[in-house]
Amino acid sequence: MGTASSLVSPGEVIEDGYGGEGGEACEIPVEVKPKARLLRSSFRRGPRVIGASFKSTGSVDLEYAAEYERLRKEYEIFRVSKNNEISSMQKKEAKLDEENKRLRAELQALQKTYQKILREKESALEAKYQAMERAATFEHDRDKVKRQFKIFRETKEKEIQDLLRAKRDLEAKMQQLQAQGIQVYDPNDSDSDDNQTTVTAAGTQCEYWSGGVLGSEPSMGSMMQLQQTFRGPEFAHSLIDVEGPFANVSRDDWDAAVASLLQVSPHVPQALWSNTVRCYLIFTQETKAELDVFITKHSPVLRRMCEGLGHFYLNVCFPEEATASYAVERKQEIERSSVCVLLLKSTVTSSVVEDCEEAFVKNPDGHPLVLYLRTEEDHNLTGPTRQLLERINAADKAAKVKVVDHSGSAEEGADLIYAQLEKVIKQELLGLEGADVDSKDSGIEEGHEEDSGDVLWDLHDEQEQIESYQQACNSTTSQLGFQKYIDRLNDMIAAPPPTPPLLVSGGPGSGKSLLLSKWIEQQQKQSPNTLFLYHFVGRPLSTSSEPVLIIKRLTVKLLQHFWSISGLSMEPSKILEEFPRWLERLSARHQGNIIIIIDSIDQIQQAERHMKWLIDPLPVNVRVVVSVNVETCPQAWRLWPTLHLDPLSPREVRSVVNAECQSMDLKFTKDQEKKLERHCRSASTCNALYVTLLARMIISSISCWSLEKSLEQCLQCQDTMSLYRQALKMTLNSLKTDRERHIMREILCLVCASHNGVSESEVLDLFPEVELPVLSSLLYRLNRLCIVTLRCGLIRFQHLQAWEAVRLEFLGGGSSSAVYREKLILYFSQQLSQDRVTWRVADELPWLLQQQEDRTKLQLSLLNLFVSQNLYKRGHFSELLAYWQYVGKDKSSMATEYFDSLKHYEKSCESEDSMTKLANLYETLGRFLKDLGLPSQAVAPLQRSLEIRETALDPDHPSVARSLHQLAGVYVQWKKYGNAEQLYKQALEINENAYGAEHASVARELESLAMLYQKQNKYEQAEKLRKVSVKIRQKTARQKGHMYGFTLLRRRALQLEELTLGKDSADCAKTLNELGVLYYLQNNLDAAKVFLTRSLEMRQRVLGPDHPDCAQSLNNLAALHTERREYETAEDMYERALDIRKRALSPDHPSLAYTLKHLAMLYKRRGKLEKAVPLYELSLEIREKSFGPKHPSVATALVNLAVIYCQLKKHSDALPLYERALKVYEDSLGRSHPRVGETLKNLAVLSYEEGDFEKAAELYKRAMEIKEAEPSLVCGNAPSRHSSSGDTFSLRGPAPLPHVPR
Repeated sequence: MGTASSLVSPGEVIEDGYGGEGGEACEIPVEVKPKARLLRSSFRRGPRVIGASFKSTGSVDLEYAAEYERLRKEYEIFRVSKNNEISSMQKKEAKLDEENKRLRAELQALQKTYQKILREKESALEAKYQAMERAATFEHDRDKVKRQFKIFRETKEKEIQDLLRAKRDLEAKMQQLQAQGIQVYDPNDSDSDDNQTTVTAAGTQCEYWSGGVLGSEPSMGSMMQLQQTFRGPEFAHSLIDVEGPFANVSRDDWDAAVASLLQVSPHVPQALWSNTVRCYLIFTQETKAELDVFITKHSPVLRRMCEGLGHFYLNVCFPEEATASYAVERKQEIERSSVCVLLLKSTVTSSVVEDCEEAFVKNPDGHPLVLYLRTEEDHNLTGPTRQLLERINAADKAAKVKVVDHSGSAEEGADLIYAQLEKVIKQELLGLEGADVDSKDSGIEEGHEEDSGDVLWDLHDEQEQIESYQQACNSTTSQLGFQKYIDRLNDMIAAPPPTPPLLVSGGPGSGKSLLLSKWIEQQQKQSPNTLFLYHFVGRPLSTSSEPVLIIKRLTVKLLQHFWSISGLSMEPSKILEEFPRWLERLSARHQGNIIIIIDSIDQIQQAERHMKWLIDPLPVNVRVVVSVNVETCPQAWRLWPTLHLDPLSPREVRSVVNAECQSMDLKFTKDQEKKLERHCRSASTCNALYVTLLARMIISSISCWSLEKSLEQCLQCQDTMSLYRQALKMTLNSLKTDRERHIMREILCLVCASHNGVSESEVLDLFPEVELPVLSSLLYRLNRLCIVTLRCGLIRFQHLQAWEAVRLEFLGGGSSSAVYREKLILYFSQQLSQDRVTWRVADELPWLLQQQEDRTKLQLSLLNLFVSQNLYKRGHFSELLAYWQYVGKDKSSMATEYFDSLKHYEKSCESEDSMTKLANLYETLGRFLKDLGLPSQAVAPLQRSLEIRETALDPDHPSVARSLHQLAGVYVQWKKYGNAEQLYKQALEINENAYGAEHASVARELESLAMLYQKQNKYEQAEKLRKVSVKIRQKTARQKGHMYGFTLLRRRALQLEELTLGKDSADCAKTLNELGVLYYLQNNLDAAKVFLTRSLEMRQRVLGPDHPDCAQSLNNLAALHTERREYETAEDMYERALDIRKRALSPDHPSLAYTLKHLAMLYKRRGKLEKAVPLYELSLEIREKSFGPKHPSVATALVNLAVIYCQLKKHSDALPLYERALKVYEDSLGRSHPRVGETLKNLAVLSYEEGDFEKAAELYKRAMEIKEAEPSLVCGNAPSRHSSSGDTFSLRGPAPLPHVPR
């Protein structure tokens, strides 16, 4: 170990003790120390012996050798143990390597298996989607086949019914002839077969479209037939089949109809011309100070108030020095004005007298009138002024002129004028009935919303359609020879079903819109009970061409005939998808005809994709008429029956030109007429628009050119577009100054660049230097040349060609549109910055920003919560979604953006008014998200709205009830019916405390609760609530009737009154009968009695006292006396009607059964059961002979007779009748029909009274099972068309008639 002997010589091989390979030894320098020193170190522990001998070193060597041996053995042991460890670790390493290889192989196998499973999953998903697509296609095909089969079945059934009716009518006529002693030839008695005739149903029309122009109209005077869920569905062969139009009246049906109509129909104020409050101001120099103060101080307030309510406001006044040059415009403005204000002191001018004659004397009832008279002690009225006031006073027979007599300062006078005008605008023009309305408050919108439930209307869209129709009807060009087309249209409409949509085609300007308007106007007069739904599509990209808004508007128009409208979805895709289903459901219940007219349907964006429902089969009583341009008509639609408008003939061209020139006393020479006829022979020059525009251009240019030169200039244009461009140039040249020409260009370019047009007040804001007389004169000229018109208060183009002409002439084909859009964006952005968010800002600003492709500003405008609220509350749901999609936001991110924006806005809300607005915004956001199908995100804003209203207002405030109602709707979507019921009940309690138990809001909560119970299969509770709701709706309908509810009825009554001024005739008597029914339906029983009595007397004079029509009048009078609870008179009239029909009609005639039934019901009501029994028995016999023993109507008669027997305690007679009725119902209507359930319930009551409790329980259980399985009418299935008119009684006896307060 350190000694020299331990060294290895160089060149020796060293063995590696750890099993490694050997290597050659190397010289390693080692220090060799002396032994003595080594010994000293080895024995350092012992004492050193002095004098010891060297001999002792041998023992030291022995000790060293032993130590060495010991160490060597230890080393060997250590080496062996470590070798063993190394070998075991090597074995473990080998084993781990093998395990690693095995695991790697398993991993690779698993990866292969995973890839295989992933591929299988993807293929399975693909197969699933393909299966879903096939299922959807199959579902669509199945629905289509079902509709086709339904139409086929109904058609055949109606053909059979028509044949049966014809047979009964012929038999009745034969009996009448035999009774008169006339021998009737019977072909069966003849030996020859030559006279035999076979009657087939091949050419038979369905009952809806047979007879007259559009055929049969609903009887019972029911203008709108609603669903009859809770009174029993209506059977075939009811009164409609046998009585003809307006045979009898039905109070229950009408009350429900009016209530439903008032629930969803918007009220468009008729006092406003084109949605504008036009205040025409007549003044003198003496009262100019009051005028200036009023215009400066008070006009902005009135304008803000009107714009807050969705209307425009405009002051119209002509300076005294310019009145002579604006004579025509002044007269036109007076006709259009909503209110006229005369400001007088002591003197008057000739222009003031002229205006007063037109406004105050000739037509004092045309509009509200305000007279401001400034009186002072030292100023007496001059003679002309006194005479003018006397004429005004003499013309004001109804004392409608509001007089403001003032003797103070001009400022005080202006204040008085403002106060009077504000009152007139609110009460008389807008129908707010004295409500104190702040333009900033949304109270009016909320009130309207409360009336209309959850259906969101846009009054402006509705008024635009009404004005489009009225302008087309009033057009002078509508006097064209359209009668031949109208006759052909009537023939096509009356064709037997199934009938595809009817196509009215023609070139641009050929008169398609005029034809459809004229046809609708005629049909509404001839068939007032036919439901007409029309829509006139404007230019592309306008609101009127938006497909979702069109279908939504038509859907809501349809739904006004339903009792409940809560099933309507706001989601755009669902609106388009569900419209055919709504149409089918309503047509199954509507007892009249439904005609849908869509003008210029090819202008709708992606019309073929969005109007797929046109390709499917239409219900039997539905017809669709659409108009298209020949060039743009989709190929798939060209196979439909088509009415093509031919070019105008030379005679029609002369007629149009002469009609236009009559006003100017212009006459063409023969040469000029021939030149005109030769020019108007090509396809592009012989349409109605071209000829009309040509004639008006000639008239307008007469002041500048001679007739010959005017004709020559106009005839250079070979088509309508070039003629329009010439008209624009001619109008520019006719203006006096460059400033006026510039203004005309700017106005037309702004209208062209806008979304829906611009208003007159907006033009005056954009061009402050323009005075109203100049603008009025310019618009008058452009309107005369068919370029622009005012519709819903907005300046729009009359025709698509006019828009295109302006775009080419002034905008360079549209390249300059961006400049004018920027001007409008700046104008509306300024209004937005001033917190003036009107419907115009919401309509125009987002659309303009989208057209400019400015996504950042568009998103900022949408995040202005009042803009989005305005769009949503007016029903522009799809438009709002489209803007967000354009920005690139999905539904969830959009909801987050809105919520964050609301949180930010909430920080600035401190006052009570701002907190109320905040609550409204939260509620709107919640409703919006709920309609989007995001109920989980809708809860938070609705709950926040509820918290704010409870804190800022009061826990019992009606607004809190509205928040509870909306929150409950979300819980209904989640199917958390317990939470929803609790919230609905809280809202009901608040509304009852706030408004009373008979308010429309209470009815709405009751309807919501009824629907909730219906979803939970609690049908009895739902029915009770619905009945209470119906009674409330009836009462509120009567209360609101004097405002606008019966506008259509009154219009129809006036039309009919005009027809009763002639001589006595059967038709005049029929009209009087209709008038009586209409006045009855308006609760005007006195007027109804007068007309029904006149009808009866005229029929007795003209037709004789025994004519069946006299029985009809007696029936109606009897119904009226029953309504008045004058039962004795009613009984007498029913008995007289029965006597006439017994003698005039065959014993099995259904009309006879009808009279028998109503007389029996009256006997039953008065407790004369013994007298009612034979009538019910006779009615049963008649029905058996008329319809056969297995018809449901016979079962109804059996039940009625059984009920009478039960009330007379003749249970043994009633039992077989019930059992027989049950079998008929089961065989004809099915074992699960509601009628079967009603009969089982009556049988259960009878068994209970007989003491058979076990049988009664079994029958009642089965009746309840049928009741629970009965589908909801709101959710879906229409009642059977083969149902009765609800004349089945229950064992509880008839409900008493509601008492109508007089």
